[in-house]
Amino acid sequence: MLLVRMRFLQLLSRKPGKLEMLFQIPFCQKQFPYMCLATSACLCSKRKKTNSYEQVDQEKYKNLVYSVTSYKTSAQTPETILEEDNLLYGPPDKPPVKAETKTPKNCVPLINPNKRIPLLNTDSNLPIKIALQKTKMPSVTRILQQTISPQQAFYLERWKQKMILELGKDGFAEYTKNLFLQGELFHAALESIFLSEEMATKEQREDVAISGYLSSVQHVLKDISEVKALESAVQHETLQYLGLVDCVAKYRGQLCVIDWKTSEKPKPSLKNTFDNPLQVAAYIGAINHDANYDFQVSCGLIVVAYKNGSPAHPHFMDPDLCSQYWNKWLLRLEEYMDKN
Repeated sequence: MLLVRMRFLQLLSRKPGKLEMLFQIPFCQKQFPYMCLATSACLCSKRKKTNSYEQVDQEKYKNLVYSVTSYKTSAQTPETILEEDNLLYGPPDKPPVKAETKTPKNCVPLINPNKRIPLLNTDSNLPIKIALQKTKMPSVTRILQQTISPQQAFYLERWKQKMILELGKDGFAEYTKNLFLQGELFHAALESIFLSEEMATKEQREDVAISGYLSSVQHVLKDISEVKALESAVQHETLQYLGLVDCVAKYRGQLCVIDWKTSEKPKPSLKNTFDNPLQVAAYIGAINHDANYDFQVSCGLIVVAYKNGSPAHPHFMDPDLCSQYWNKWLLRLEEYMDKN
């Protein structure tokens, strides 16, 4: 047997043609039958014919494949998404700014050229306060909510999911409810300050929910005078939308639409206020085209108050800046009208 193996190795080490001689040797016909070659060929042919993937009912599972390949929402948690964003692209506080190329189709001016302003001010000292009536007109808030950019929608949804992950659904609902209540109390306290020209009542100052906000805006209140409207409804008679303006008053001598905002995080620049400048511009345009107001406004002010009492950030919008945001508002209004 050992001799046979040595003879076999010798033949293999020589020319390939000598291999045929091996199978012609009588004593090798039993040890290395032709059947072994035929079996090997048979196995190869079976692997080619039996492809399990080709036997899958593709028509049956096409919906499953489509749902998996087209699903856009990541299953990652908000924390891992934030970590990956920061690692790959840096903090998402400076998104790329796209140049605005569109122009509004309906170029209604921010300042109403046809509005007559009385030479003498015959109004009483009380600010205008018109109740908001339910009509078919869309509100400024509704229009902005329904035309939010995909980028802002992504960040808002991610923030929401992060908060739900930390607080739970019930905890997040309670959190948003408290924020809304604090905002209402804060606005009510400011209204009482402007109407009585005194500081807020003792109960309001001692209210833990808003005491920090009131402390935060003290330095801004010193620069506000001649309040003309408080929590008053406005509507644009030409463009057919309405809203509820927080305050119209002079800030450092210039008449402004003032929007009071509350925040738990600092917003030191105007870009941190998201769509608030568009909201202010929309209110300015509405006042200027509303017959209930015998004055026009060309400036805006967004005041961000903080719960911890740190000094509020006042963001002043001059006439040029208001005009820029007015054009952006007109585009959002057109987008809303097209959708509805």
